[in-house]
Amino acid sequence: MPNLVSLRKSYELAELDEKAAQADPLNQFMRWLDEAIKADLPEPNAMTLATVGSNLRPSTRVQLIKGVDERGVVWYTNYQGRKGQELAGNPYAALQFHWVELERVVRIEGLVEKISAEESDAYYNARPLDSRIGAWASPQSEVISSRAVLVANAAKYATQFLLNPPRPPHWGGYRLKPDTWEFWQGRKSRLHDRIRYRLEKDLGWTRERLAP
Repeated sequence: MPNLVSLRKSYELAELDEKAAQADPLNQFMRWLDEAIKADLPEPNAMTLATVGSNLRPSTRVQLIKGVDERGVVWYTNYQGRKGQELAGNPYAALQFHWVELERVVRIEGLVEKISAEESDAYYNARPLDSRIGAWASPQSEVISSRAVLVANAAKYATQFLLNPPRPPHWGGYRLKPDTWEFWQGRKSRLHDRIRYRLEKDLGWTRERLAP
């Protein structure tokens, strides 16, 4: 077994203080996301999505952010999978970005809603053909006997739709509307910087430092 106790890393690349942080968390996030993309990190738009089901057991999975603006953070998926079922029962979720090479983490919490059919159609139609067929082929989160089921489904829908598959009614986008953002910058001696933004009704964003 690896010696996990001895694994150590000193975080010394950067800092984050209240004066340097943007007043609006979206602007701060866009700055960090842009830096992650420019640093040529692998999958800089990858995030962990956490949901909670009716059994009160949390679950996580990795999604790819495909849009972000003042309305929230957008990703696309099968509405009938486990996360879709859990969001239907409990529409609150949490997101986390971990840019290891930059020693940074961003956490986002808020209410999730489906985006408009028009937005989902536009993104779906911009995807490669095999990805559009794949949205039809996979009964997400269901037990299947083998990979052959997916291959057979893909062949069936490719034959049915040819080059113009429509967006499946069970597939589309979600948008998380943030009410909390947290930006974590690793620092030496585990005295990390943590800046949190809380959305207060009628007051806007409150920015505060948290102890690491």
